[in-house]
Amino acid sequence: MKNIYFILFLDEVKEFTEKLSDADQGKINAAAMAMEAGDFESIYIKTLKAPIKELIIKKYRFIFFIHKNTIYFIRAFIKKTAKTPKNEINNAQKVCKIILANNK
Repeated sequence: MKNIYFILFLDEVKEFTEKLSDADQGKINAAAMAMEAGDFESIYIKTLKAPIKELIIKKYRFIFFIHKNTIYFIRAFIKKTAKTPKNEINNAQKVCKIILANNK
C-alpha cells in the first residue's frame, strides 16, 4: 500500500503558482495530487541534494522535501539554465533545517 502524504505549500510557492495560467496550475495540481497519493513514478522529480528534491513541470521548478508524511514545497521558480542555481539549493537546505528543527 502506498503512503498518503499531506502537501504543504509555503506562501511564496502559493503566490508563484497563482500567477500562472489555468492550464499550468492544472498540471501542478495534478502532480501534487499524484504525490499526495504516493505516486512518484508518474511525475518528473530530481534529487538535488538529499533530502532536497525538485518537481519539474515544463519550465517550472518546485523545490521540496519530505518529512514524515508531509511534503513541504518551499520554493518555486522558472528555470532558465540547465543547472539548478546553487543559491536555490542552499536556501532550500536552510529552510529545510528550520522546518525540521520546529517539527521534531
